[in-house]
Amino acid sequence: MKILVCISHVPDTTSKINFTDGDSKFDTNGVQYVINPNDEFGLTRAMWFKEKQGASVDVVNVGGAETEPTLRKALAIGADSAIRVNTEAKDGFQVAKELAKVVKDGGYDLVIAGRESIDYNGGMVPGMLAELTDANFVTNCINLEVEGTNATATREIDGGKETVATSLPLVIAGQKGLVEESDLRIPNMRGIMMARKKPLNVVDAANAEPETASIKFEKPAPKGAVTLVDAGNLDELVNLLHNEAKVI
Repeated sequence: MKILVCISHVPDTTSKINFTDGDSKFDTNGVQYVINPNDEFGLTRAMWFKEKQGASVDVVNVGGAETEPTLRKALAIGADSAIRVNTEAKDGFQVAKELAKVVKDGGYDLVIAGRESIDYNGGMVPGMLAELTDANFVTNCINLEVEGTNATATREIDGGKETVATSLPLVIAGQKGLVEESDLRIPNMRGIMMARKKPLNVVDAANAEPETASIKFEKPAPKGAVTLVDAGNLDELVNLLHNEAKVI
């Protein structure tokens, strides 16, 4: 079984976020990047298939050279090889189209992606990727078993869980629960040394065009911030609270 794990290069949640150029661009200065947590759950599950069933595991990222340390970490965890699509990730549809070419060229049986990345939280790429590669798709996946070409997956739904039977080729959007947090792996020295010798292949982009563009970013109001109310509308606000919301 050939497995491809999609790896997003995302800011650590403890990073201080700022913007530049009139709040139109993300400021990367001083920001520490990590493997997207949902992707890390998927990578750990892929390693289980490698160790138990002899699967091969590749990782892929769409991005510039700055993402390679994150791919090297995935190699140190145990992936066999890495692929970097040499183009800037601009939106979900563009990324999905770039990944689709990698999937088709590589003949992968199972593609594991995170349900969403923690920077944009779009949640679009896995479903788009399944459609573009004509694969079955399971989202919000919290358990996966594969026997031959048959797969059984459990996913979260409103108010509970659902177990479904499907077959390869398959794309899953994994999340917390796909493996336990205690099962996540920290690269050891041997893994780090071996990662330096594993292939990291840079491939040309398919030149997929993005469908959206970010115009401006805005930080949320700080906690405890006071919202000023126009005095001219104060009477109307009091009337609405008293008569409509029944606030006394």
